Amino acid sequence: MKAAVDATKCNAYGTCAEICPSVFTLDEWGYAAVEGDGTVPADAIESARAAALGCPEKAITLTDA
Repeated sequence: MKAAVDATKCNAYGTCAEICPSVFTLDEWGYAAVEGDGTVPADAIESARAAALGCPEKAITLTDA
């Protein structure tokens, strides 16, 4: 699974990084980004899904890799 953040939708709530810090990080202004190439480790799939569902702006997409 791969995660991606649409930077044009992100409003820096930071909930994704709180829910799934192994996949999502925040830049110096609080906007979300993915770690590395966005590959979600097997042990973080459920938390990545929770982060995507919890994003108020629906800026996160998850796709099968």
